[in-house]
Amino acid sequence: MSSGQGFSNASTGSKPADPYKQANTDSEVTTEQKIEDLVAFISNIKYGMMTTRDAKTGHLVSRAMALAGQEAGGVDLLFHTNTESHKTDELSSDPHANISFINSTNSEWASISGTADIITDRSLIKKYYSPTLKAWLGDLGDGVHDGGENDPRIGIIRVKTVKATYSISSKNFVAKAIDVVQSTATGKPAQINKLREISEEEIKYWRTSN
Repeated sequence: MSSGQGFSNASTGSKPADPYKQANTDSEVTTEQKIEDLVAFISNIKYGMMTTRDAKTGHLVSRAMALAGQEAGGVDLLFHTNTESHKTDELSSDPHANISFINSTNSEWASISGTADIITDRSLIKKYYSPTLKAWLGDLGDGVHDGGENDPRIGIIRVKTVKATYSISSKNFVAKAIDVVQSTATGKPAQINKLREISEEEIKYWRTSN
């Protein structure tokens, strides 16, 4: 039975049980800077993992998605989809989604929690259409389902961000490696990233002003 106090298997006294998070949390930054840095990071990475919940089993499912566009000052994310795919069924059943991005070369990452809509408005689809979609949809040879911008299978998944957590760094690989070696020797947590959280209230504020 849960005590409601969270999981813990050790008493740390007055010291933080998660010293890495305490050492790297970047709280001395404005809402504007936090969101602008997140938007820039996502725009640069472009590819993320979308996690949804399977309607039949309740299991979480992830797949790689290419960013098609951004709205509301960059915080709402757009992805192309085949409306006949499983992920559209999953999102129709449960609109909650998570989008994660990672820059493996610099240990930077972002986790976006949001809610998704399936958009079939042709004007929006044409605005963000890319000919490369033909490689994923294929041409069924009926003159309609050809992977072109008028293919009725093409839709847009719009993920409206609710909150976000991300980690960025201004240090290069060598500087990070030195920090890790020193921390291993001293037992002090490595300070290699800037951990930032963007609350639901901050996202709402940003969306109303962009």
